[in-house]
Amino acid sequence: MESSKSKVKSKLVLAKDLNFNDEKLQKLELFVYEVLNYNKKYNLISKNSEKDIWNRHILDSAQLVKHIDHKNFNSLSDLGTGAGFPGIILSIFYSDMLTFHVKLYEKSKIKNDFIKAIIHKLKLKGISLYDNDYQYHSLDTDYIICRAFKKLPEILRISREIAKKPHKLIVMLGKSAQEEINKASKGIIYKYKLIPSITNSDSKILLVNAEK
Repeated sequence: MESSKSKVKSKLVLAKDLNFNDEKLQKLELFVYEVLNYNKKYNLISKNSEKDIWNRHILDSAQLVKHIDHKNFNSLSDLGTGAGFPGIILSIFYSDMLTFHVKLYEKSKIKNDFIKAIIHKLKLKGISLYDNDYQYHSLDTDYIICRAFKKLPEILRISREIAKKPHKLIVMLGKSAQEEINKASKGIIYKYKLIPSITNSDSKILLVNAEK
């Protein structure tokens, strides 16, 4: 089970820094319970990360609200959402914004079934789930978000060739982030920022303006 110290610390950041109110925190509690319970039988997240689920998965996902301008944009696609990280977390956060829409893409049937159950249990609105067939749907959201999805060159290709323009791309990367960007961006000019993650000093968040 998760560490109580990690949970308390993460919930403080969620409430004070990221503006998750009591109702949204309660939904996160239920979501965590369901993930850990489901994980006893199915591999939603690694067993090693269960004790630190609030920091490594919940807070890590939730920090993205700082980089989403919900006052001027109202939709996002989470490619390869897995067990709902970060898509379900973001859907919970924006659940009281009636015009905000979240699209989740995931190819695993087990994870798809889990997400469907979560959407029902948490009574989430403004959320759609697809079988990772983003190439056959219109990627027409304002934001495209990737956490543990595909290699950066493929993500940039999807952004360049499939997604509507303009959009903003958010990619969660590891310690070799700048090296990955240098290799992937040859011949492609994008305006981007690389900022540190609040949950891991080695991790980075890539923010890209895909304008054309």
